[in-house]
Amino acid sequence: MNQSSTPPVSPKSGGSANPPAAPAAQPTSNAPAAGKPRNLADVLREFAEHQQKMRDELGKVIVGQTDTIEQLLAAIFTRGHCLLEGVPGLAKTLMVSTLANILDVTFKRVQFTPDLMPSDITGTQVLEEDESGRRMFRFVEGPIFTNILLADEINRTPPKTQAALLEAMQERQVSIGRDTHTLPDPFFTIATQNPVEQEGTYPLPEAQLDRFMFNIKIDYPTAEEEERILTATTRGETQTVNKVLSARAILTCQKLVASIAAGPLVIRYASRLVRATRPSDDSAPDYVRELVDWGAGPRAGQNLIAGAKAIAAMNGRFNVEPGDIHRIALPVLRHRIATNFQAQAEGMNTDAIITRLLQDIEIPEPPKMAK
Repeated sequence: MNQSSTPPVSPKSGGSANPPAAPAAQPTSNAPAAGKPRNLADVLREFAEHQQKMRDELGKVIVGQTDTIEQLLAAIFTRGHCLLEGVPGLAKTLMVSTLANILDVTFKRVQFTPDLMPSDITGTQVLEEDESGRRMFRFVEGPIFTNILLADEINRTPPKTQAALLEAMQERQVSIGRDTHTLPDPFFTIATQNPVEQEGTYPLPEAQLDRFMFNIKIDYPTAEEEERILTATTRGETQTVNKVLSARAILTCQKLVASIAAGPLVIRYASRLVRATRPSDDSAPDYVRELVDWGAGPRAGQNLIAGAKAIAAMNGRFNVEPGDIHRIALPVLRHRIATNFQAQAEGMNTDAIITRLLQDIEIPEPPKMAK
């Protein structure tokens, strides 16, 4: 399990809107003396403690899946959405529900089915009559009005219903008739889908895939992890997890992560990596031109920088390193690259192409100091 950083706020207090300069709301063992302003190092240390506490609480229920948990936390600290892919039985739904349980926020689960309608997610207008006989419409909120929305088996519902999430995921609002309703803050969509079954499913359109910050692929556990899972789940015991962060504290953590510095070299490297996925770009390698139909857009670069900031903060660093880009490149880019038939014939999927790009795209050299 990776050691990380500490949220800028007390888990139950929510902290202040300006983490680096805010005084500690409650003194802790790692906090400076009362009345003394906290510097960024203190805030990052506190962030690390809370983030590690979240991992520990998740570890009571979820065995292994260290990288998946890290990516989920990175998405939460950067206002991102996640798409979890894995065969049945890998605890995708359990992982999301447990994550919601350790956060003091509202949580709703929607089981996507072929007969699900958009209004079943967003809500609907209901005609009501008051005591004087006057009729009026009242909006009844759907399950999307929550902090964490679990869209379970999202590829089992038709495109019309899938599209109900588009506005919510990007603008964090829902338009019903002439009215626009703002969603709670923070708001995250975590969707799951089974990549194996194809019958009775509706693949997500590229426009909606691009709105997910991470596409996280969950693999089978190791032999040792599977034995631990079987031991823990066949005892008939139930693990209880504790709340770690409030909604206000999450918002403060997001402000802290956004303040992490990403230097020009890191931004240039992220830009080069994204542009190299586009077969029409001059910088694209030959194998990208041959195997890729279209590559990632600017939103991929934005998510690379945002995710790298979260990784840096969780590791207690003030700035982003190229290694942070490497760490989250696969989940950020894999759903934003479309391979062609030649790639399939050669057994090259998007993960293999991204891995090769990470090896081939050189990290920019810093400018030399003038003598």
